[in-house]
Amino acid sequence: MARDSDRRMGRRAVLRGSAAASAALTLPAMAPAAPAQALSGRPSARWGVQVGDVTMSSGLVWVRSDRPARMIVETSATESFTRPHRRQGPLVGPGTDFTGRTALSGLPSGSQVHYRVLLADPDDPRRTGEPVYGTFRTVSARRREGVRFVWSGDLAGQGWGINPDHGGFRIFEEMRRRDPDFFLCSGDNIYADGVLPESVTLPDGSTWRNVVTPEKTKVAETLDEFRGAFRYNLLDAPLRRFHAQVPTITQWDDHEVLNNWYPGEILTDARYTEKNVDVLAARARRAFAEYFPIGTLRPDAQGRVYRVLRHGPLLDVFVLDCRTYRNANSPGRQPEDTQGILGAEQLTWLKRELSRSRAVWKVIACDMPLGLVVPDGSTDIEAVAQGDPGAPLGRELQLAELLRHIKHRKITGTVWLTADVHYTSAQHYDPSRAAFKDFAPFWEFVSGPLNAGAFPAVKLDGTFGPEQPFVKAPTRANVSPAEGFQFYGEVDIDGDSGEMTVRLREDGGKVLFTKVLRPGLVGQ
Repeated sequence: MARDSDRRMGRRAVLRGSAAASAALTLPAMAPAAPAQALSGRPSARWGVQVGDVTMSSGLVWVRSDRPARMIVETSATESFTRPHRRQGPLVGPGTDFTGRTALSGLPSGSQVHYRVLLADPDDPRRTGEPVYGTFRTVSARRREGVRFVWSGDLAGQGWGINPDHGGFRIFEEMRRRDPDFFLCSGDNIYADGVLPESVTLPDGSTWRNVVTPEKTKVAETLDEFRGAFRYNLLDAPLRRFHAQVPTITQWDDHEVLNNWYPGEILTDARYTEKNVDVLAARARRAFAEYFPIGTLRPDAQGRVYRVLRHGPLLDVFVLDCRTYRNANSPGRQPEDTQGILGAEQLTWLKRELSRSRAVWKVIACDMPLGLVVPDGSTDIEAVAQGDPGAPLGRELQLAELLRHIKHRKITGTVWLTADVHYTSAQHYDPSRAAFKDFAPFWEFVSGPLNAGAFPAVKLDGTFGPEQPFVKAPTRANVSPAEGFQFYGEVDIDGDSGEMTVRLREDGGKVLFTKVLRPGLVGQ
């Protein structure tokens, strides 16, 4: 297709333009952008760039400066930037940890957009630092263009951080080469509760060596410590190159705050001096809003994570928030549960927006799996399924209400993409196998981790009749990225037939499982 040549041109521009930025960040310590003599004392964007909220005519560009600066974004239809269009962005400073976002509008649909971010001295606009380059493709209004994206979650968890000997977060380089239209990150972008040791001895006697920063030597409690956890990931050159080429749709899960948290929780963990989880969550949410280009969130903690991103006639992505509005983790056997894992307001929003969607495919991006029993301790449940294969109870009641709505409103093309459990699998749900029968069959695909410990598979709950044609997981807990079991998923929607092809891949690109779904069909 024509857009493939556009993508290749865009990739050349990013690789050329980001070479200096990548070289400027030498692990484990950061060095100033070169040449030092010419740029001494000027703002530097050593953490790269990101783009989110991409539509047919717009996008949201993110950057971080090393000092107060004016953010400036220039865009061009070509990588030469001979006639750039300049947009003046905000002044960035300590109030947002020197991060800033600039909205781009009036862009042509289905086109490759080249951009560069400059940071200018607030007192002398002529003094700018080294530009940082990126590219992205706006959403096409033409169905025949098709859509390709990747998804996964779980980064730098369980003590496995940036290891230069391993290639850093190398799975991002593999995903970048797939050249997707966007990346859906299904949560656990950081492990704010995960301390990184300098080294770990692996089962074969070799050593895993982590890059470690001060913020990653203890659990995050202060706003600055949460910010430092997000900055840590951006030390990784493969991740920065990925961000410079691939727009993101980002959601959060528990480890942006701490393991298995819920609103109102009071901690007994001795590592924390701040025991009120609501206080920690507010700080984490602010840092999350500062470090990702999400238009529905602001650094002042207003707004929401849940939203819908529309990608032309073929795809709508419904991004859920399974943290902010959930009830307390419990055994999950209550016969009534209006709050559930989404909260009443978010559930109402989701039902309304699904009913309004005219896209061929409606991807429901849920950070937590549906029919997998994810425990929290010895008695409580962390996700939706609670292990009782009978009629819906607890949080399952909310899922049953949603599935009933989808069936009765004749909403077709719903596919669930989830993460969290640190392995990859495919589940097909069918009322003929289920205790609850008032729903239409559907698929759920699970992926992750990106760079974190891998864990054995958990059991299925029979309430919604899941069948698992594929699963790949280790047989012991916290397997390191050096031993494999790092996964991502890829979705291709063909513009001509409308077929959705889902591939579960592992680090290195090998396809583990493939499922082709046909549009407009039920029970496939």
